[in-house]
Amino acid sequence: MITLENLTKVFETAKGSIVATDRISMTVQSGETCILLGPSGCGKTTTMKMVNRLIEPTSGKIFIDDKDTSDYDAVALRRTIGYVIQQIGLFPNMTVEENICAVPDLLGWEKDKSRKRAGELLEMLALEPAVFLKRFPKELSGGQQQRIGVARALAADPPVLLMDEPFGAIDPINREVIQDEFLKMQRAIHKTIMFVSHDIDEAVKMGDKIAIFREGKLVQYDTPDRILSHPADGFIADFVGSDRTLKRLRLLTVVDALESDRPSVQPSDDIQTAVRLMRERGHQNIVVVSQANKPVGSLHLNDIAELSGQVGDHQAPLPVLIRMEEDLRSAVSSMFRHDRSWLVVVDSEGKFAGNITQRGITHHLGTTYKEVSST
Repeated sequence: MITLENLTKVFETAKGSIVATDRISMTVQSGETCILLGPSGCGKTTTMKMVNRLIEPTSGKIFIDDKDTSDYDAVALRRTIGYVIQQIGLFPNMTVEENICAVPDLLGWEKDKSRKRAGELLEMLALEPAVFLKRFPKELSGGQQQRIGVARALAADPPVLLMDEPFGAIDPINREVIQDEFLKMQRAIHKTIMFVSHDIDEAVKMGDKIAIFREGKLVQYDTPDRILSHPADGFIADFVGSDRTLKRLRLLTVVDALESDRPSVQPSDDIQTAVRLMRERGHQNIVVVSQANKPVGSLHLNDIAELSGQVGDHQAPLPVLIRMEEDLRSAVSSMFRHDRSWLVVVDSEGKFAGNITQRGITHHLGTTYKEVSST
């Protein structure tokens, strides 16, 4: 959807020429979110502003949907591209509804259509239309204003959305909430997004691809997982941080490290059946499930090896269950919180799916590093 070919911007100053971007070439596929990342002054914002021609390139080409943007009138081009900035920039004398409908109105949309669109966008961003449409910006919190800024950028249903550190000025709690709502919305609308950020954690969470810049050059452009697991050079490794392995936990789900072949027993089974299964498999723990295959407890080999009776007489409660779709960061956090080296995993119906262990997670991360290193 967005293609940059040898994109270069040189600013002329009294002290000479400054190369802001140097022959940047990259492609953002339709429906992808690409995060532009790097230290201050590296060229990421300049690159993004050249896409909607707020800054004109010195040389090189920009294509949107295979069409050269230099063939368009600049104002007409900007009306087809959504744009969200950190300062939000809502019109203070307009209601929320009027702010959202500003570009559709300029494009000549019928009023009923644009107002309906405003309500739909508020719902997607978890804002009740009946409550917010007639309010003015000064009546909103900073986080609410930022959501309205996103809604306004999406109002005319543009194929491309540019976002310049849109959540940077919001407090951490509200930032997480808005990021989550935005991700939920993106999964529904599949816009092509170019997103400037200075926060590696935000980039890992929000991006399908990350482009890391340094001194006007594009150093690495890849998926978050490959950047974290296989940084192109020392600069990238330092920039993403020494805890990059921990950051990868957000990108991987429980199912990636799931041990699905774990046996289980029911409360009515003989306790020595559980002992035998654990010894045969070399396990120290076994999960107890109901007749509906839902986890109801667990047994530890050392606690029951010499006991008799039924499983249900000796099972211990499970402190927590984790779902297959949760990320590994949540799993590891639960392990530490409950002082456990393993967790029971359930599917969408709450049925036993297997176990996840600290050792299994470590092995999965190590295997992935080896696979990446060998490619």
